[in-house]
Amino acid sequence: MCFGPSEAVVELASESFSPGRSSWSESPLNHHGNDKGNNTVQVSFVGQFLGQTDRLLQLVHASFPELGLQRNDCIEMSWIESTLYWAGFPNGTATDILLNRLPQSKIFFKTKSDYIKNVISKAGLKTLWKMMMKIESIWIQMNPYGGRMAKISKSETAFTHRAGSLYKVQYTVHWSEESSEATKKYVGWIRKLYTKMAPYVSSRPREAFLNYRDLDISSNGSNNTDFAVAKVYETKYFKGNFLRLAHIKAMVDPDNFLKNEQSIPPFPSFKSK
Repeated sequence: MCFGPSEAVVELASESFSPGRSSWSESPLNHHGNDKGNNTVQVSFVGQFLGQTDRLLQLVHASFPELGLQRNDCIEMSWIESTLYWAGFPNGTATDILLNRLPQSKIFFKTKSDYIKNVISKAGLKTLWKMMMKIESIWIQMNPYGGRMAKISKSETAFTHRAGSLYKVQYTVHWSEESSEATKKYVGWIRKLYTKMAPYVSSRPREAFLNYRDLDISSNGSNNTDFAVAKVYETKYFKGNFLRLAHIKAMVDPDNFLKNEQSIPPFPSFKSK
């Protein structure tokens, strides 16, 4: 397994932006400032490749030469070691640390997601950069889609975000202050960013990624799953697959014993009397 990072300071020199062409890469964006008060946005291209460095270099040089990937940019490791990498541990950390279930630090965060169907315009990028520099404690991750994912039918599995999706966006604000004021401030910031990005992302529905749970898009009470309410958030997560999943839920759990604020409800006609 090989990781290949490359960093660059963002310049609004092009008219549009689309992240990496390969299905295994991601593009995290971070606010970056210094003690002179100069702010910018920093982009890192990070990819996880199931193979060895030689093959990775061949592929990237052929399809994405702009990155200028070099052998010393790559780190070969086992699958279990890659788990530590994504968790933010330094390279060389013993895998035994995975047995420690205590958090290493106390960080609060709020995440939202979007799907991009068309290349974001320069105006859209400027909106994004300006909001990031206002918020400061924020990072955004863009995961390109396509390849094998796009060849699988949207109805073949529960996951529906396939052909037609250029990439997924994850917005995350984070803070360490333990106060309701801090929570209100940062959650307010990310909600404002989410609103401003509306013209540049999917719509009708505005799609979302299930693993980045976002109760803002609609949710039920902790001990209730109203079908009409669930249809709002589940359509964003599953689109046309929602009703099929609701029928399956009705067959395996008609009494809705297993539930949470954004769970799939049993289709009403199948619910037990």
